[in-house]
Amino acid sequence: MRLDWTPWGNQAPFHLAAKKGLFAQNGLDVEIIDGNGSVSTVQIVGNGEYDVGHASLAPMAIARAKGLPVKAIASFVRQNDIGLLVPKDSGIRTPADLKGKKLVFTAGSLEAPFIDRFLASGGLKRADVELVSVDAAAKAGTYMMNRADGAFSSIPFLLAVVDAQRPSTAIKFADYGLEFPSFGLFATEKTIAEKGDALRRFASIVAGTWTYVFAGHEDEAVEAIIAARPNAKLNPAILRAQIETLRGLVATPATKDKPMGIMAAEDWTTALTVLSEGGLIPAGQSVEGYYTNALLDPVLISQATKGGR
Repeated sequence: MRLDWTPWGNQAPFHLAAKKGLFAQNGLDVEIIDGNGSVSTVQIVGNGEYDVGHASLAPMAIARAKGLPVKAIASFVRQNDIGLLVPKDSGIRTPADLKGKKLVFTAGSLEAPFIDRFLASGGLKRADVELVSVDAAAKAGTYMMNRADGAFSSIPFLLAVVDAQRPSTAIKFADYGLEFPSFGLFATEKTIAEKGDALRRFASIVAGTWTYVFAGHEDEAVEAIIAARPNAKLNPAILRAQIETLRGLVATPATKDKPMGIMAAEDWTTALTVLSEGGLIPAGQSVEGYYTNALLDPVLISQATKGGR
């Protein structure tokens, strides 16, 4: 499988499930490869180089609309995780407070197409702020060194990285109508057809392991990530903080009573509308082509939720 990014807290269930032997116990031999961005992961998996990918599902939806035969098979961060980080002492609370501020973003990233709509929700235009595009790897440093008044990014990823040096809060895109699913699993239709049973076991184990992590096993998950990537010099406090922030993004009103991983048609309908309004996909798309819950097994999810027992 191909991950979304270099090691961070969002990858907890993969490494923990591997460490606990849950994949092997269910007849799976899983190789977990780091990524360098959701868009890249979508393209690589869509081209058939991997069996399954973990990425933000909005880029997956955009790629599918352009003809790449990919489909979501599980969603774990079911709220949009993108937002704007600002210092806690800045007095910035809403988009309307951003006039005259310097904001960093990454061109080609998922936040970029929605910045104008985010600003418009506060009555502002792009000309009312100073937007500076920086490489994704430079965003945290730029913001922490006070070279910007705000930074657009994945909230759970960046907030934990910068908060100790520059205490910050986040303004969520989702609070201003920009709602679409974030991180989850996807595969090509060909792989789903040919390896559906293996994908069912894999997705179900990961979904259950996420629930296990959030049930008081966060430190165990952090240890698993560090053990899996010993050369990455990971900070356990940052990994733990990332997991804690993700906790608040795993469910929507339509999925709050559903097992981890399960997706709702209402959420996908909203997502496709938002993406089409942003000019990223054609209007009038059918949600059935973008996701399936058929590869999530309640029994396997329950077993993994209990730590595999």
